[in-house]
Amino acid sequence: MTRTLSRNMCGVLLALSATGALAQPTPDDRTARVTALTPEIDKLYADLANKQHLPGLVYGIVLDGKLVHVKTLGLADIAHQTPVTPTTEFRIASMTKSFVAMAALKLRDEGKLRLDDPVAQWLPELKALQLPTTDSPVLTIRHLMTMSTGLPEDNPWGDRQMSLTNAQLEQFVGQGLSFSNAPGVQFEYSNLGFVLLGKVVSKAAGMRFQDYVTRQILQPLGMTHTRWEYTQAAPGKLALGYHWDHDAWVAEPILHDGDAAAMGGLITTAEDFARYVAFHLNAWPARSEPDPGPVRRATLREMQLPQVFAGYQSKATMSDEKTPNPKTNFYADGLNWTRDSRNVVTVGHSGGLPGYGSQYRFAPDYGVGVFAFANLRYAPVYAPTARVLDLLVERAALGPRAVAVSPVLAQRQQQVAQMVQTWAPDVTNAIVAENFFLDRAREDWVAAARTQLVPIGRMVSVGPMKAENRLRGTFQLVGEKGAVDVTFTLTPEREPKVQHLELKPAAAR
Repeated sequence: MTRTLSRNMCGVLLALSATGALAQPTPDDRTARVTALTPEIDKLYADLANKQHLPGLVYGIVLDGKLVHVKTLGLADIAHQTPVTPTTEFRIASMTKSFVAMAALKLRDEGKLRLDDPVAQWLPELKALQLPTTDSPVLTIRHLMTMSTGLPEDNPWGDRQMSLTNAQLEQFVGQGLSFSNAPGVQFEYSNLGFVLLGKVVSKAAGMRFQDYVTRQILQPLGMTHTRWEYTQAAPGKLALGYHWDHDAWVAEPILHDGDAAAMGGLITTAEDFARYVAFHLNAWPARSEPDPGPVRRATLREMQLPQVFAGYQSKATMSDEKTPNPKTNFYADGLNWTRDSRNVVTVGHSGGLPGYGSQYRFAPDYGVGVFAFANLRYAPVYAPTARVLDLLVERAALGPRAVAVSPVLAQRQQQVAQMVQTWAPDVTNAIVAENFFLDRAREDWVAAARTQLVPIGRMVSVGPMKAENRLRGTFQLVGEKGAVDVTFTLTPEREPKVQHLELKPAAAR
């Protein structure tokens, strides 16, 4: 005989108080919380500039699609005492790589190449290339994009090759290359790999990769002050590069644009680059609404996902530089991907060339990103910028972006709330999957529910749904004396049903 909870224990069944996600901070609240931390962030960068002898520096915070904070320090041109401004043009070095990877993915979306195409299919000079072992797989475009070519780490040698022409590159590659590993075995940073990717993009696009990126990505995003050749910079706007030597700044020769510039040739401003960070952040979450491009949101999410394991930071800390927070690193498509011990994902890339150092990191789930450009040789803005993003995630209380509650999840929430209070056969038969009472007898479920619900007393309300995804989530049953968390997972059937259910006391609030 089916046992049901008594009316005295469960009270009158209540309608849901809300079926949407839990309340999130408003845009104004989020901006205020970030702004409250900017004095500390400004001091961090000011101390860095003084300690590292940075001639000039610009940094910015992008939140919910807007550049909410931008700050400049120092000089773009020491001889002319030209101050850095948000419109100063900096070479961003290897941060360029994600633009070239994005171009390759856009060409893939257009059906003009496949990521598993052999590179030699596009670059005939590689047809006679001897790979390191007889069992090496074919070198593919995917290997180029994910730094898994087997080519050796080539910093700082690669930094001096940017102005090479296609003819010089063909001759260089045609003479053979040296590999440190077989392709596809492991991550190893390769500027040369991205030089080759740039050449593939040029072939597939039918134009120089620089022109394709400019026309198909930069211009549609409104990045009108982003360019490849430094001599085309607006008068007085170029940040000249320097290095610190014998207690003085020494000017660095600036490399011209060349056919090897895919590894690090892009020049941009803080205001322009903020648009690029906002574009990446806007890819999340997946949703059903117009997708204006210039690259599909699904493609942006794809390029941000981890591809090849790149390392483990066992001694990493939180922004206080004391609390342990180990991190796992992967290389994605022209991007670095990191997940920390709190399950926070951050994405971005660093850049370094003679005369320049740069970094950007963004947290897709939190809608926030940080970037910094400096005009000193390999300016060490990398770790500080990552630290600033950690600080914002940890202390601005932005919260991860809420997952939208799907219609079926909202419907099942109402039914589950009713089911766990009554266990009425007509309710359970309508919503539980075939495994549900096979995995645990109905009588055991009733007893377990009673154990959890009796202590909280008369039911007062049913809390809002917090979705983990479209088919899994948690809500609360709130009683006079406490609350119970109810978590359920739905099946992949056309009409999803409850396959898994958990009830446990809610944490004290």
